[in-house]
Formats: sequence, structure tokens, C-alpha cells
Amino acid sequence: MQAYIIRRLLLNLPVLLIIIAAVYSIVRINPGADIAELMLEEVRADKATKDAMYHQIRRDLGLDTAIHIQFGRFLWKLFQGDMGKSYYSGRPVVQELFSRLPPTLELGMIGMIVGAMLALPLGLLGAIYQDTWIDYFSRVSSVMFLSIPNFFIATVVILIPSILFHYSPPIAYQHPWEDLGANLRQVLPAALILASSLMGATARMTRSAMLEVIRQDYIRTARAKGLSERLVIYRHALKNAMIPVVTLFGLYLTILIAGTAILEVVFVIPGVGRLTVTSIQVHDFPQVQGNILFIATWILIANLLVDLFYAWLDPRIRYS
Repeated sequence: MQAYIIRRLLLNLPVLLIIIAAVYSIVRINPGADIAELMLEEVRADKATKDAMYHQIRRDLGLDTAIHIQFGRFLWKLFQGDMGKSYYSGRPVVQELFSRLPPTLELGMIGMIVGAMLALPLGLLGAIYQDTWIDYFSRVSSVMFLSIPNFFIATVVILIPSILFHYSPPIAYQHPWEDLGANLRQVLPAALILASSLMGATARMTRSAMLEVIRQDYIRTARAKGLSERLVIYRHALKNAMIPVVTLFGLYLTILIAGTAILEVVFVIPGVGRLTVTSIQVHDFPQVQGNILFIATWILIANLLVDLFYAWLDPRIRYS
């Protein structure tokens, strides 16, 4: 097991390097105003003065050299644990990133927990009572929530209460330890919308996996021995059916960090996703690179954790 973990971690290093190089190149070839132009938009001066200020800013930020030299400097600082400073805020990238992490984790964790609490029973009941009204309800609701985009539901959730009841969620984020009520009024609608999309896919996966497992020979043997249906389902069938569901949840672990950008923008939640979108818009290269690197690392770790969790669900799985 330890050798497997070490091998996986070593294999992830070139993957991270490729991701860093790709992101570094993409954010720089993206057309539009560069960060120096954006910083000078509000400056009142003649053209010659602004040109001199423009070149000075680019020299100060290290943008006046070739891209491969800039990339080499970035890698050298990265190996020293320094991701640089944000061009936009002037704060260290790591500090800016971790200050935005709590809202994103709160939104993602509430969405995942609520989605799992709704999806697992819905998919399980749909498999147990196959081709009954319970199963039809499970399938229709799963497809419906899976098909409707998050941004559409978010727009409806904001527009209808504002039109009918003149109510809209708060736009000034409050941490839970500062004002729990205001925090939930802003975060909870977004978390429930996130949970709805997770619920659709998870319920369908749970139903399909359970239907496959309960048709296996060992399930028929357990029933032939006289075991109760509850014991057959929960002890013998459910655990084996969870392997594909856990794989799906491994993908959802990435949503904790990387999949909430649209909801954060719509509901004005100052999380990592919104920070990344804003940084791309203003060409804040160091912040974009730091965010993407953090997200990529999180995804690789989540995939490793899912693989290790398989061995607990199915003791036949061995890593050698």
C-alpha cells in the first residue's frame, strides 16, 4: 500500500508540471488588455507619461522578458514555496487563495452532504421497488435535476422571489461565526442548487449499481438462507454497490474547490471560483496560476483517496 501511494504521488509530479506549463501559456496568449493597461485605466495623464508608466509597470512585474524566462522564474520560486504576489491585490497568492477557501468549502460541503442524503435513499428505493411509482419518481426526478443547468436554476431562484416577494439574497458575504443567519441566506440557496445536480447523477448511479448487484448469485443465496430483506440489502448488496457511487463522489470532491464558480458569481460568494474568474478577467497571471495549481493538486489527491477507499469497500482489491 505504501509503495502504491508513493508511486502514485511520483507519477502526479509530471502531471502537475504539464498543467502548470499549459496554464502558464494559455493565460498569456489570451487576447485582451494586459494587467498594465488595466492598472492604468483610471490614470489621468498624457500619452507619453502613460507609455512610460506602462513600460515601468511591466518591468516591475517581470513581464518585459520572454515567456520562457518568466516561466523559469516562476518554477524556481514555486520550488521554493513562493507562488508570487497577485498583480491585482498586491497580496501573496497563497494568502489570497486561502482567504477565499472557507466560503467555497462551505458551499461545496453543504451541497455534497445534502445531495448524498437525498440521492442515496432515492436511488436505493428506486432499485428495491423497481417499476413501481417510487422507481418512476426516482428516475424522473433524477433526470430532471441532472438536465437543468445550475445557472438556469440559480437565475430562477433569484428572479422569482425578487419579483413576487421583493426579496433577494444578501450580496455582502458574512462568515458563519459572524452572522449565521445572513450566511445561510446567501449560501444555502446556492448549496441546494449544487445538491440538486449532484443528486440527479448519484441517484441514477446508485439505482443502476443496486440493480446489478441484487441480481447476483450471492444475493439469491442469501435470500435462500432465509435472511431478512433488510439484512440482504444493507449488509450484502449496498456495500458492493457503492464502488461506482464512490467513484462518482470522487469526481464530486473536485466540486468542493473547482465546480462552484458559476454559483459563486451568481450569488456573490467570495470563494475560490469567483476569485479565479475575476483573476482571468483582469489578467492576474500569478493568481490564476496559483488557483489552477491548487485545484489540480486537490483533484489528484481526491482521485488517490477514492482509489484507496475501494480497498475498504471491497477487501478483494489489493494494491501491490
